Amino acid sequence: MTLLVEPFSGPPAEWDAFVRAQPQWTHFHLFGWRTVMRRALGHEGVYLAARDPDGGLMGVLPLVRVKSLVFGHYLVSMPFLNYGGPLGSEAGVQALVAHAVAQAARERVGLLELRSRTPLPITLPVSHRKVTVLLDLTPGSPDTAWQGINPRLRSYVRRTQKAGLTVRFGRDQLEDFFAVFAQHMHELGTPTHHRRLFETIAAVFPEDTWFGCAYHEGRPVAAACALRWADEVEVTWASALASAPDLRPNALLYWAFIEHAASEGVRTFNFGRSNPGSGPHEFKRRWGSRDEPLWWYDCSARDGTTTPSPQDPAFAWGPRLWKRLPARLATALGPRIVRYIP
Repeated sequence: MTLLVEPFSGPPAEWDAFVRAQPQWTHFHLFGWRTVMRRALGHEGVYLAARDPDGGLMGVLPLVRVKSLVFGHYLVSMPFLNYGGPLGSEAGVQALVAHAVAQAARERVGLLELRSRTPLPITLPVSHRKVTVLLDLTPGSPDTAWQGINPRLRSYVRRTQKAGLTVRFGRDQLEDFFAVFAQHMHELGTPTHHRRLFETIAAVFPEDTWFGCAYHEGRPVAAACALRWADEVEVTWASALASAPDLRPNALLYWAFIEHAASEGVRTFNFGRSNPGSGPHEFKRRWGSRDEPLWWYDCSARDGTTTPSPQDPAFAWGPRLWKRLPARLATALGPRIVRYIP
């Protein structure tokens, strides 16, 4: 059977119904992310569909074009996020990838990257340079998760609670979340996204987006933004202020998210991606969690090309320079840069 691959032109409901029927689907496959990428970041969504001769969907591939003179030209599924890649039948996935590879070559794209959560039936080179850290939960039973936590981590949580830290959840936490996020990114020497990105995510996915902030004496000191789909929730962005290290607010913040997730019937708590062996990776493993390798497939015009990262030696000067900028200036300039670093 010959499949036709073309830009998706059906209603968003058709796309999302197909996505939700696939066992490997994630939140980032949903059609609304095309709106987020366009409205908040100005990037074109190249959303592809594979159809059978009768017009039935056999596969979908959400691609986003990220292009700049400085960093290059990329087609990524999905940029700035952990998951993406094609979904559908084996024939549908293969047809979509073949089409995307041909399109990338035709348009002289520097890198086509498919950020899959699972192995795909394709022959592109694959990287496992990132892992996702997962914690299995018993729905409705936060106490079960509490017993599986590293004892030292439990003591940190109790200590932060005794110090008077509290955690609040809700859409009204977006402003304080972004304040912590922007300051934390400046402390790291990394450009920050615009607040508009998180406002757009919350507007497009109001039922799926969780904002939570940890407060000490009325001041936000740690914050996170999480996304829920099916029976899983992922903390996609999390930050804590360097000015409050002795309080260890991250411990209480993550525990509050885990407790909230279990109470909401979630079965899998996703800490998000990490570099294996890094400090954040070790922190996430202390919760009794497990690693899940990511399958990121690359097709590059030049061997060894990957999406740019602040950790790349070629950009080692960037964090040192960025930390020296006034915080307000860095927050204003950051979105103009980071939107091209997928």
